[in-house]
Amino acid sequence: MRDRIIVDKMLRYAAKICEYCRGISYDEFRSNDMRIEACVFNLSQIGELTTKLGEDFKQENSQVAWAQIYGLRNRIVHDYDGVNLRLIWEIISDDMPELVRELEEIKKRFEENE
Repeated sequence: MRDRIIVDKMLRYAAKICEYCRGISYDEFRSNDMRIEACVFNLSQIGELTTKLGEDFKQENSQVAWAQIYGLRNRIVHDYDGVNLRLIWEIISDDMPELVRELEEIKKRFEENE
């Protein structure tokens, strides 16, 4: 049950990131401090939540890059001024849709097993 709640939270944070960046370019992203801060915050929250998931759950769902997600959180939290905006943008535009798909599949499996 705990893992399901955490996956739901991760999906909410990811949905916010996708909403904030839908239909914009990298130049539009990097020129809006509020959008950057909102996205970086939500990325760090997703990363933090990976620590709350059970180890068995993470192993059963190894298609998700849990360690890399947490690693991004560490880069954000420990070196905010040095956050590479191009990297953040690539994660948002390239990796976030896949993460959302993976988390939605996990959520669907939870629902099927109820």
